Amino acid sequence: MQHSDPIRPSGLRWAAAVVWACLPLVTCGVATPVTMGIAAIWLRNVWHGVAACVYAVGIGSFVLTALTYEYELAPTELSMLVTLGLVISWIGGTIHSGILVPSMVKARLGPAPMVHAPMPPADVRHRPAEMRHTPPAELRHTPPADMRHTPPDVRQRITAPSQRRPPEQPEWIGHYRVLRQLGRGGQGAVYLAMAPNGTQVAVKVLHDLVDEVARARFAREVESARRVATFSTARVLDVNIGGQHAYIVSEYVDGPSLEQLVRTHGPRDADSLTRLALSTAGALAAIHKAGVVHRDFKPSNVLIGNDGPRVIDFGISRALDQVTMTSGKMVGTPPYMSPEQLKGEPVGPPSDVFSWAVTMVFAATGRPAFGEDTVPAVFNRVLNHEPDLSAVPPSLRGIVGACLSKQPADRPSASDVMLSIVR
Repeated sequence: MQHSDPIRPSGLRWAAAVVWACLPLVTCGVATPVTMGIAAIWLRNVWHGVAACVYAVGIGSFVLTALTYEYELAPTELSMLVTLGLVISWIGGTIHSGILVPSMVKARLGPAPMVHAPMPPADVRHRPAEMRHTPPAELRHTPPADMRHTPPDVRQRITAPSQRRPPEQPEWIGHYRVLRQLGRGGQGAVYLAMAPNGTQVAVKVLHDLVDEVARARFAREVESARRVATFSTARVLDVNIGGQHAYIVSEYVDGPSLEQLVRTHGPRDADSLTRLALSTAGALAAIHKAGVVHRDFKPSNVLIGNDGPRVIDFGISRALDQVTMTSGKMVGTPPYMSPEQLKGEPVGPPSDVFSWAVTMVFAATGRPAFGEDTVPAVFNRVLNHEPDLSAVPPSLRGIVGACLSKQPADRPSASDVMLSIVR
């Protein structure tokens, strides 16, 4: 549970305090004891109560003297004394009330509503680390197209920051209020954030896009990614290439990754693996139809949401290619990279199909098809050896084996994979 900063006083509170402070002035001090009594109660200060009594004696003596000597002159000494009481209650009460205006405005302001958020996850993706106690969500069918909802506009209004945060965590990313960090990886950091309309989103800040050419390429790629059909993918909602860091905003999928699910609960059974294979192949088909190549398909990029598997992080790797190559970093994750990626050759949809097959082997066995020990050993197996598919269910073994062909031209398309699974 994260505490928030105090709420700022509203204009209405200021107006009410000013009216309260003007009462001694407009009533010639008669209302001063009342206003000071209110201040004593509101501020819980006994000395303001004492002041209210003093003002009451001053204005009370004047009123009593005026009523007693209504038609005749009061003695000079008494007249001077009650006049002093009037001045103290009138002028002194006005000044006293004016001084107390800020205190009256800010008194009894509670903290802003506190945000309850899950503990930060171990994974570097935008997902909570703890596993849910409900059955794995990949067992559920992906809803048909006519049942899908359109995500709300995330730029409807401006929200105010309300959380205390770690020193290294930004308070805002663009117009998105950061709630907490979900993880950090080689490309940048991922944050759970609140859109202006109150929708939770995942914001990925990319640290490597520092020059204008790379940012323009990134913007073009993400615009293509926004055209991807939303079944089995996390919709891209926004992108920004201005400011210190470029960032991309997508739907927040509240669920574990496929990697977390398998590491925690073990390999998937034949039925759930078939549903997983069908939905993720469909997601790749939609991505490829939009002219986008994922380039980093792997278990941690498949989130198991409440409505089934969702593929994330598509459409950004190509924009990072030039930056990562010049900085000496590798684009992709070695155990899930295709032979053409390892050779530095141009990659297209067949590369994603290869990575998809390796991911399905991981879901079926708990380990990638070509191992995950040393990078040279993995590279050698990917380029020169055939994987052991004996643990893959017979219904999927043939299509997975075809997708793991060393030659891109020999692999089926993602659409063909879908058709092969449903036959």
